Amino acid sequence: MNDESNQGLPEGYELSDDPDRLDVGRVHHWLSTDAYWALGRPREKQERAIRGSLNFGVYEAGSGEQVAYARVVTDRTTFAWLCDVYVAPSARGKGLGTALVAAVREHLRPYGLRRVLLATHDAHGVYTKLGFEPLAEPDRWMALVFE
Repeated sequence: MNDESNQGLPEGYELSDDPDRLDVGRVHHWLSTDAYWALGRPREKQERAIRGSLNFGVYEAGSGEQVAYARVVTDRTTFAWLCDVYVAPSARGKGLGTALVAAVREHLRPYGLRRVLLATHDAHGVYTKLGFEPLAEPDRWMALVFE
């Protein structure tokens, strides 16, 4: 993908999976101060999460400023977890979140994964449009939560 896959993004934005292009400070600020699932996440943890994941950023084409982020934890063979999807407040309402998740989905498609999971409190409509569904058998799933 690297900076060429801008299919589906509004004009004036570009998508990249180049981890060197990420504004790690900005991503950490967004998630640790404004994302209900990551409030208070330490920067060092965010940096480790980035290093161990596939990362996707959306950038303003002219300035190169990052305006959205998504992360995927995967073995690139059977399973992936889509997480930390975030669009800056100033860039919301333009379809960037939907375009970002669609691009991530297409990036993962060639791996032949059996499933891609995610968790959301308030964006079910976005993900449903892109093919995500509630778990068919949620009683089969369990979680180990360290508090």
